[in-house]
Amino acid sequence: MGATGDRLDRPRVRAGSRFSLTVRHATHREIHVGSSHRAGQRPRRGAVSIIVGGFGELLLTAGVLLLLFVAWQLWWTNLEAEGVQKNALTTITQEWKAPAAEPGAKNRVIPIEGETWGILYVPRYGGAYAKPIAEGTSMEVLDTVGVGHYASTQMPGEKGNVALAGHRQTHGQVFWDQDKLADGDKAYIQTKEGIYTYTFQNTQIVPPSRSDVILPVPGDPQAEPKDSLLTFTTCDPPFSTSMRMITHMKQTEFAPVGEAAPSEIADLVKKTVPGGKS
Repeated sequence: MGATGDRLDRPRVRAGSRFSLTVRHATHREIHVGSSHRAGQRPRRGAVSIIVGGFGELLLTAGVLLLLFVAWQLWWTNLEAEGVQKNALTTITQEWKAPAAEPGAKNRVIPIEGETWGILYVPRYGGAYAKPIAEGTSMEVLDTVGVGHYASTQMPGEKGNVALAGHRQTHGQVFWDQDKLADGDKAYIQTKEGIYTYTFQNTQIVPPSRSDVILPVPGDPQAEPKDSLLTFTTCDPPFSTSMRMITHMKQTEFAPVGEAAPSEIADLVKKTVPGGKS
């Protein structure tokens, strides 16, 4: 080729040496294309790429853990609570086979924290709804037995207010349907003495600080109780603890042990308390 043209030199290759191709231009500048990057070798990842990839993996792991936690809260805790509640019902019905005390007797034994002493029936919550009632409203009680009795309030058969608490969701979600209670609905509490019937009065939403709703006369700390009331308390709205849903009922009937159970729950009582008369 001419002197002014590009010249492609024939490469010299020695045994055991690294291959190198040199292109010389007329300006005497040389470009070496070596074999330092082997065929198929991946380029190194930058620091930003590594950080973004690691962050993405953390988010994925966190998402999986969150789903598992939700499944545990909404499904597994309900199964665990149902097992505990069935055992509690079996235990309390066996204990009731002993002689009963007089209804409203002054020598009635006050239950201790965690002790199961009654059964709650609420047809509006389902045809098979029968839940044990335990003393106290600690998480140990509400997360297992389900329905807890405020120790500072009255017992069935006494003038005043029988106040009960329960979870709206998870751990058996015993008060999930509380918002469905309406005029004409009834709730029943069965104890060793018999079955107390309560009729719906009203439902209200209040802040958690409104402890006066479980007083003997709700909202009036100075008043003397003339009626026997039943109060349900639970969280509202669902999956939140910002407010409380309060339902008040009034005792309208009582069937002493040995008498027929109210017709609305008669069949369920027979299934729940085998061999019981009421």
